Amino acid sequence: MTSIRSLALPAALLACLLATPLLATRTVFAADAAGIGVEDAYARAVPPGQPNSAVFMVLTNTGDADRALVAAESAAAETVELHTHTMADGMMQMRRIERIELPVGERVVLQPGGLHVMLIGLTEQLEPGMEVPLTLLFDDGSRIALNAPVRRIEPVMGGAMHGAGAAGHMGH
Repeated sequence: MTSIRSLALPAALLACLLATPLLATRTVFAADAAGIGVEDAYARAVPPGQPNSAVFMVLTNTGDADRALVAAESAAAETVELHTHTMADGMMQMRRIERIELPVGERVVLQPGGLHVMLIGLTEQLEPGMEVPLTLLFDDGSRIALNAPVRRIEPVMGGAMHGAGAAGHMGH
């Protein structure tokens, strides 16, 4: 006869396996082994024909050493780059950067008009309700895989919008 105790472990494992897909799509993520927490990750919805988009989030370093986000990967785009905005000759411009520093105990906000993960050459149109798979790569070799829900967000900076055209990212 099978005892209740012998069924407890398989039932617990099954519950964990069934809950895993639900956890993967949440917009709040716990810190991984590298001590990096990811919160409120989302991708920008784009109009038809728009080849580029961006992903935003809050990164928190709860570890005991400074870290840096050094790259990202996604099947949703041909190219994925880390970007920021800078003021040059009175104009706000986006430019590629090599890393996003994550000091110990600090929250770093990736947001429209600031730091962001740029998706260049989208493989499909991003619409609200979809999710973008994204893997963040850090300077210590650790990785965080997540799904960023697609949201419609309003343009920033007087109407300038991320990926408002491929010309906005030429020459990187």
